[in-house]
Amino acid sequence: MAFEKNILCIGAGYVGGPTMAVIAAKCPQYKVVVVDVDKEKIKAWNSDHLPIYEPGLDELVEKTRNRNLFFSADNAKGIEEAEIIFVSVNTPTKTFGHGAGKAADLQYWEKTAREILAHSKSSKIVVEKSTLPVRTASAMERILNENSKSIHFEVVSNPEFLAEGTAIQDLESPDRVLIGSRESPEGIKARKAIVEIYAHWVPRERIIQSNVWSSELSKLTANAFLAQRISSINSISALCEKTEADIDEVAHAIGMDSRIGPKFLKASVGFGGSCFKKDILNLVYICDSYGLEKVARYWEAVVEINEWQESRFIQNMLENMFSTVAGKRIALFGFAFKANTGDTRESPAIYVAQGLLAEKAEVVITDPKALKNARKDLKDFKKRVIFEADPYKAAKGAHAVAVLTEWDVYRDLDYRRILKSMVQPAFLFDGRNILDHKKLFEMGYNVFAIGKAPLKHF
Repeated sequence: MAFEKNILCIGAGYVGGPTMAVIAAKCPQYKVVVVDVDKEKIKAWNSDHLPIYEPGLDELVEKTRNRNLFFSADNAKGIEEAEIIFVSVNTPTKTFGHGAGKAADLQYWEKTAREILAHSKSSKIVVEKSTLPVRTASAMERILNENSKSIHFEVVSNPEFLAEGTAIQDLESPDRVLIGSRESPEGIKARKAIVEIYAHWVPRERIIQSNVWSSELSKLTANAFLAQRISSINSISALCEKTEADIDEVAHAIGMDSRIGPKFLKASVGFGGSCFKKDILNLVYICDSYGLEKVARYWEAVVEINEWQESRFIQNMLENMFSTVAGKRIALFGFAFKANTGDTRESPAIYVAQGLLAEKAEVVITDPKALKNARKDLKDFKKRVIFEADPYKAAKGAHAVAVLTEWDVYRDLDYRRILKSMVQPAFLFDGRNILDHKKLFEMGYNVFAIGKAPLKHF
């Protein structure tokens, strides 16, 4: 079959895989290839057990795979044949050298740019899909276009705005698609080529065109604003606990204000995921590099509040369990950073588990989709952690249960059955405020929720 266009994505992770699956489904006339240096990951994409969990993804891949969607470890061939290349490689926070702890580590991105140049025999459009610092496109252009092959590359920014757990829905019906390029004739032409891909299913009024710098900065800013709202409501949750106000009632009241709105005002043990902390610290680093110290400290405080909320949750457990958890079995319900994903990157559960282990607790972890990643995250403690798929077994003999991920399954458990199997007095710490606290208290639990007065029998 002859395809109208050859599209390549370098990087088969949480962004590249789902994004290309949706493009393939919506544009059957295009050939879409996803490559990755991780051969085991590619093998999984070609199997019945995909390397990531995302509602609706399995069905989409099954429908398009080997029809016009292909997963391959042959990067060189993919680059040579493609006309448009999406770059979706990892850009973690640096752990070494200048900017360690804040700046984005761009080594994988640069290696990819040089790989594209090495295997290209014709001009191409390169699309930044990874979250990158503002003005990164300029560096990529220099690497690609200072060549002796007489070929030209246009670099376009097309940041992702996906929420794990709803990624397919976000891709199929996005709030907006942002595409930025240089304002040159060649840049605008390349930008319009990317617009035409999304226009197959996204209304054109939702496709925003901008200059490349605005596009790059918009991604960092969007994540910073969302994280800021979570840190803001979490800071107020601490005040609610001291004053016996109810954080859900406060959030509902302020969320009714049309100027504020209700989204991202759900108090919790803290935000996680691959983007929020990384992107805010990247924004902090950029502001510092331009001498904008007060701006940098403002955004840095958003991360500090989140870390404080996680440590506050652990401290609350200690204080209410007679100032010690040493030797006590504690069941953590949920390890993914949010429901409907197996992703545990920066999950608050990691820090809660590590904090409890430092206090010599016996930690039992249960999660519908994240146990494999949990084992990796806690590999240094594997002799002291129990991983149990069944929440009833996880809670058996426990002194406390802590809900750390808002999976629906945890709302519907038989908590009377769980209570009977626990050590008394039984403690329940709801880090997501998804349970009926009054009902649990009446059953016999001592209940401690985020931003609410404790319900205890002593």
